[in-house]
Amino acid sequence: MNSTDLLVIGAGPAGLMAAIKAADEGLSVCVIESMPRPARKLGISGKGRGNLTNTAKLSDFLKHFNQHGRFLKAAFATFFNTDLIDFFEQEGLQTVVERGNRVFVASGRATDAVKYLHQAIDKRKIKLLTSTPVKKLIIENQRCAGVILSDGKKLLAEKTLLATGGLSYPLTGSTGDGIEMARACGHKIIAPLPSLVALKTENTIPESLNGTVLKNASAELRIAGKKAAGEFGEIAFLDGYLAGPIIISLSRAAVQALHNQQQVEIIIDLKPALEYATLDRRILREIEANRGINLSGLVAKLLPADLRSYCLNQTGLAGSLKADQMNAAQRKALRTWLKEQHYKIVGHAPWEQAIVTAGGVATSDINPNTLESKLIANLHFAGEIIDIDADTGGYNLQAAFSTGWLAGLAIAQALKNKSTAR
Repeated sequence: MNSTDLLVIGAGPAGLMAAIKAADEGLSVCVIESMPRPARKLGISGKGRGNLTNTAKLSDFLKHFNQHGRFLKAAFATFFNTDLIDFFEQEGLQTVVERGNRVFVASGRATDAVKYLHQAIDKRKIKLLTSTPVKKLIIENQRCAGVILSDGKKLLAEKTLLATGGLSYPLTGSTGDGIEMARACGHKIIAPLPSLVALKTENTIPESLNGTVLKNASAELRIAGKKAAGEFGEIAFLDGYLAGPIIISLSRAAVQALHNQQQVEIIIDLKPALEYATLDRRILREIEANRGINLSGLVAKLLPADLRSYCLNQTGLAGSLKADQMNAAQRKALRTWLKEQHYKIVGHAPWEQAIVTAGGVATSDINPNTLESKLIANLHFAGEIIDIDADTGGYNLQAAFSTGWLAGLAIAQALKNKSTAR
């Protein structure tokens, strides 16, 4: 039975980058992928446009990760955003920086990033086994010696890297199998939960709102009645869910709270630039300037078309009522709805629609400088399988590429040191 220097389980961004770096350092590398093609999830990233990273400085970058973001300092110190941009340009792929410091594939096709990574693998003559599921790790005396494939075949290696991702977008191959392999050999697993995902409300959102996008709105997340976070930007009503960038950003904490059986609520403010008193004066001015206008006409001056009937239904106000005949209570009802739409959150969209996985192998079980397991020798981790999820905006992919690069480098250095010591 032949042995290789490094077995990489998972041909996503983390696994491929680890393989490339290890090969550049002179190791023999074999990448094992359960799907027919590598990096399928990368190919749909950034809404298909490939948001590879973000040009934010390190201190700001780390703020976008969960409480374990500091675990990534060594990985980012070794290989960060400018390094990734340079790497892709050296391989022939051009990138462009857009709003929010997001770095995209210049062609607008995420699949081009996959193509160039595949070419990088071929150029380095790295062995890639696709449609090859792994059954389990070979653990002997608390050391990893390789893997057993689903057909029973054994593949041996000096080092093994688990880079199988989490559970988000399972059709791309992220089924949680690597997390279960880690669990089987004693690693602590932080419960995997969907993150960057749309949220389900208790009351059904009408179909008429499907696809409606609210710009320049704010959303506040309340957990157990207390404000937990707030965001400003775009909100969308999509297939009966609250979605859009700022809801997605709030979803990690919301889903975690639901998992902990806490009460979760989203409060939407359609007029965040106006205080209550200022908004009331704005309404009165509209009424004064448009004598005889009814509530339907008044609401039309305050809201986009898609929201007008929804507003009247939610507030119980009759559209035919003359605006100047509104009493104080009715005006307050309108004003409050514009500033405080309350949505009790009772669930979230399925794993198939989650952008990333929150949870995974606990960072306390992994050496941040080498990404080697503290429990099992010769076993390393990289990418989304680790409990290091972040906001949307290129942060998660950078973490995958950086941890892959560091793992590949650390593995190569460890094997070179071992060879020198002989």
